[in-house]
Amino acid sequence: MQRFERCPVRNPILLLQFDLKRLPSPKRRSVASHSMDLDQLHTFLEIVRLKSFSKAAQTCYRTQPAISAQVRQLEQELNTTLFERLGTKISLTVAGRIFAEHAEQILALRRRAQDAINELERVPRGELLIAANEATCIYVLPGVFAEFKKQFPNVQLLVDRSYGTRVVQAVLDNLADFGITQLPVQEKKLQVVKIHSDEIKLLVPAGHRLASYDRILPRDLLGEQVLLPKTGTTRARLNTWLDAVYDELNISMELDSTEMIKRFVMADLGVSFLAASHCSEEVEADKLAAISLGPEAMIRRVGLIYRRDKSLSKAALGFIQVTLENAGNAIGGGPGQRLASGS
Repeated sequence: MQRFERCPVRNPILLLQFDLKRLPSPKRRSVASHSMDLDQLHTFLEIVRLKSFSKAAQTCYRTQPAISAQVRQLEQELNTTLFERLGTKISLTVAGRIFAEHAEQILALRRRAQDAINELERVPRGELLIAANEATCIYVLPGVFAEFKKQFPNVQLLVDRSYGTRVVQAVLDNLADFGITQLPVQEKKLQVVKIHSDEIKLLVPAGHRLASYDRILPRDLLGEQVLLPKTGTTRARLNTWLDAVYDELNISMELDSTEMIKRFVMADLGVSFLAASHCSEEVEADKLAAISLGPEAMIRRVGLIYRRDKSLSKAALGFIQVTLENAGNAIGGGPGQRLASGS
């Protein structure tokens, strides 16, 4: 190797750059070269099976030159020769035999994958995660889940018990497949399916002085111990309804459970608010009384939400249909309906 001190170029860095430029460029694959695909593997194995390019061309519905071109592309990709051609006869090289074994495994794996997908379409399996608040989990989901399991016994249903904005966020973040929440939901990324309507009513013990009222106004609650839901859409709407007398109210507790609200009211610890469908059994049993709010009834709409861009499996589509058909019936309403996104 020539020493730097004997070179007329005094700067060794320049010498190195000069010598590198004189080195031959490494061979590169043509940009037009093709990576192997499953069709090439199938063609290759047909040639192996039939021991003939021409016969393989017939079974693959191609011309013999096209078959030969596919083999050449494979050999270029693998940088080896796959067939030995002795006159009209062909045989596999050692590399060809090794490649044939692996090609069989690749195509067998592809067939198993396709079979698994076909089976999934025929008998849906997997899991669906539904985000919903406590009341929905108690009053809506049992009936829906029972019907869904009849139709899709191999699909596991999971529940994320949450509330309002967290339900929406879980669906947006793709942490839940579906959410069931109070409407409206103002998110363009979400598809909304209305599943039922209900009425928020004042809940009082049976025999309470307000039990005989046809309609309750905010001022009627002055002097009462008021129990309010702790958070959520219903709380926000009640705050607006109570705004004129809010500072005069005696708010004794904030509760985050539907069952707690009913139990506390039945124990005469105060009056509260609840969806009519969530206390219908207690009202019918004359344990509680539910009175409409005025001057206009406070209607709540509940919907099923999911991402508009989400690819829905057969099981997911089935869950939407089952929810539409059964959620309203589970709580005394009618069947649901699909709404525009962000409704």
